[in-house]
Amino acid sequence: MSVTVFDPRIDTTDTSSTAETTLAAQAATALEESHSAAAPVKKVFVTTQGCQMNVYDSDKMLDVLGDSHGMQVTHDIDEADVLLMNTCSIREKAQEKVFSELGRWRKLKEKRPDLVIGVGGCVASQEGDNIQKRAPYVDMVFGPQTLHRLPELYDQSNEQKGIAPKNRIGTIDISFPSIEKFDFLPEPKVEGYKAFVSIMEGCSKYCSFCVVPYTRGEELSRPLDDVLAEIDNLAEQGVREINLLGQNVNGYRGEKDDGSICRFAELLHYVSHVDGVERIRYTTSHPLEFTDDIIDAYAQLPELVSHLHLPVQSGSNAILAAMKRNHTIDVYIDQINKLKAIRPDIHLSSDFIIGFPGETDQDFQDTLNLAKELNFDHSYSFIYSKRPGTPAAELPDDVSFTTKKERLAEFQKVIIDSTLQKTREMVGTTTRVLVEQVADRHPDCLLGTADNTRTVMFPFEEAQKDELLGKLVSVRITDFVSPHMVKGELVEVLA
Repeated sequence: MSVTVFDPRIDTTDTSSTAETTLAAQAATALEESHSAAAPVKKVFVTTQGCQMNVYDSDKMLDVLGDSHGMQVTHDIDEADVLLMNTCSIREKAQEKVFSELGRWRKLKEKRPDLVIGVGGCVASQEGDNIQKRAPYVDMVFGPQTLHRLPELYDQSNEQKGIAPKNRIGTIDISFPSIEKFDFLPEPKVEGYKAFVSIMEGCSKYCSFCVVPYTRGEELSRPLDDVLAEIDNLAEQGVREINLLGQNVNGYRGEKDDGSICRFAELLHYVSHVDGVERIRYTTSHPLEFTDDIIDAYAQLPELVSHLHLPVQSGSNAILAAMKRNHTIDVYIDQINKLKAIRPDIHLSSDFIIGFPGETDQDFQDTLNLAKELNFDHSYSFIYSKRPGTPAAELPDDVSFTTKKERLAEFQKVIIDSTLQKTREMVGTTTRVLVEQVADRHPDCLLGTADNTRTVMFPFEEAQKDELLGKLVSVRITDFVSPHMVKGELVEVLA
């Protein structure tokens, strides 16, 4: 590269001065070019524990780092520049599982000292600076409500590179800044035809076994306009199914632009009117908030899928009282019966805790009887595990582990049998399906999801692919494939 520099202070007959000036100019130009050249793209790896809320939060972590620092997602941990662990504290010994995984990550950091490690989510909220005390190689600790501050935490951690871990200033933010995070998240980016939308944070129910109020804070609802703007944006990107999220989603109380409050049933009506949205799901609900106006929405909104996840936790009123659920089994059954009168084809799923302190043989039998009576489609059922800091942790855990395991196995068999029966009963019926992709193992077939969460596979002609992907179609079910999958034939395109 040749550069000519004119400077009246330089005698152009002095070849050495000219050479030095030319070299200096060349160096300056090269430096400028190096600064303008794009820096290598950083890659971020995320591992997610827990519920759909954590899945949603993990996606937002990737969004904020992509938006602020141009980072790209990688599924190969060995090529990542940033490792993020989004944690869940719902199970026993969740903290130890986190530290066990961090021990494996430590070896990666020993090989690559510039690797940035962050821990977020509910365990981070519970443990706080104890994470960096026990694992000083962790660079960032953040709670569910402060994930939007990741770019700032990342920059702070970079500023301390080269400083011994014991001398670093901890980059920890586990505060509860109201609903602030949603104001700082970038526009949602999606691939595919389904998306989660978080409409509220936290929970105020304070069930005796649950850590959520302590790790995510009290219930706070996003303003109605903010929720609808996010859904509008997703629909414009081709999303056809919206899954509304919250720890207690049907407790939504979002402020409208006139200062009045929008309840959950009203929100469902608003979402159903967003152009492009063809199906609506939501999770997770609380029986105390499953009000008649929500049940009535199932009669008025065909967009609402014929599937409801309504956690009950136990079939025993005595255990429900000990859990501080503040509802009874009679109330729960009455709600379900009202819904079935409107939607006879409704599919139900629920959460169950088996072996809660004080659970007798009769209490467990009541739970088993409830599962049989309501014929649940599937369930998330677990052995009770003590969560530090919750009221139930002070109760004597008087059900032996052997008994808990036996009861859980007996309970899950009832649910599995119900799942199989309901899937087999689909054969010969016609069901609504959102078409999502070409089947990996059967490239002559398309895959989609039915209202009742079953995967549906059906053959197609190549010329139909673009016409069918992302559409709601009617499929006649012809074959049982597995407990959660069936095969069928296309009947018609619905929307």
